[in-house]
Amino acid sequence: MQNFTQKIVGMMKSENIFQWQGDTIIVSQIENEFRHLERDHEAPAKAYAGWAAKMKLDLDTGIQWIMCKEDDAPDPIINTWNGFYVDDFSPNKPYKPSMWTEVCTAWFTGFGGPIHYQHVEDVAFPIAQFIQKCGSYFYYYMYHGGTNFGKTAGGPFIATNYDYDAPIDEYGLLREPKSDHLKDLNKAIKFCEPALASGDPIRTSLGSNQDVA
Repeated sequence: MQNFTQKIVGMMKSENIFQWQGDTIIVSQIENEFRHLERDHEAPAKAYAGWAAKMKLDLDTGIQWIMCKEDDAPDPIINTWNGFYVDDFSPNKPYKPSMWTEVCTAWFTGFGGPIHYQHVEDVAFPIAQFIQKCGSYFYYYMYHGGTNFGKTAGGPFIATNYDYDAPIDEYGLLREPKSDHLKDLNKAIKFCEPALASGDPIRTSLGSNQDVA
């Protein structure tokens, strides 16, 4: 595990793709939703998670490390959330940002099972609510569907189709109204950025019971 992770990080550094090298990668993650294994295997799994956290910090990527659905992620690692909704999530320390690293746009397809769909309103509203509650980062999973070729699907009886009812389907075509609706949501959040990111917002009264920042 350590040799593999060191190899990948070394390749990324050599290609200059981290943000501090002038490219676009701003966070890095190790393990994913490992807390499920911690519940099943307890002490050995917890010990592994602690080792993995220390190991990755020693790699000196120059960017923030995260662990998704890892409630006991040690400082300075940020625990984040994956799923359709984020109602009950909060970072494990009050000074850590609230990050939603997988906003599910639907689900994968299994052989013999239904093709899953998720109404765009049921994707957009939880995101808007999350931002309203001081969410600082969200990422669509998936925004662009795809195809797993050969026998490289994500698990037994999982179809190679990975369309995921995404705003852009696996063929690169826009899926409406999902694409335009989420594009408008993203624009609205970006438009509100000065107020959302302000440490000392100016409040303006809109009447006796309303104001805006």
